[in-house]
Amino acid sequence: MTISPDFERATPAPCVQVAALCHRKGPKGREVLLVTSSRGRWILPKGWPIDGKTDGEAALQEAWEEGGVRDGQVTAKPIAKFLGIKRYNSGEEVPAHVRVYGVKVRDLSSKFPEVSQRERRWVSLTKAAKMLADKGFRKALKAV
Repeated sequence: MTISPDFERATPAPCVQVAALCHRKGPKGREVLLVTSSRGRWILPKGWPIDGKTDGEAALQEAWEEGGVRDGQVTAKPIAKFLGIKRYNSGEEVPAHVRVYGVKVRDLSSKFPEVSQRERRWVSLTKAAKMLADKGFRKALKAV
C-alpha cells in the first residue's frame, strides 16, 4: 500500500495540551470553574506544556492565567486523558492529546492575566456538562 504525500499534510501530528479541572465545594455541592475560549465556547483552562514544569504545574499555571486561580492543590497525575481538537484562531484544527489535572481551588483572584479576554463562571457539575461542548471535558467531570 502506498501512502499519498498529501496524507502527511492533511493529517498533522497530534499536539499535547494540559487542562485544569478546577473545583470547590459550593453552597449547593461540588462546583467547577469554566472559562470562555477565544471563540466564546465554554472550556476548562487549557494550554501547552511548559519547559521546567510538570504537566500538572503547567495546568495550574493555565488556571491562573485564564481563570484567576491564585492557589490550588493539583493532582500529581491526570484525572482524565482524551484525544480532542485544538482550534486555532486561523481556523486550523489539529488533533490534541489532552491531559486533564484536577485542581482543588483554595484562592481565587479577581485580577489575573487574561481577565479582559475571558469570562469565568462557577457552575454545578450538571450545568458544566451542558455547557461544555467537548465530550472529553464532559467525561472528565466524573473524576471530581
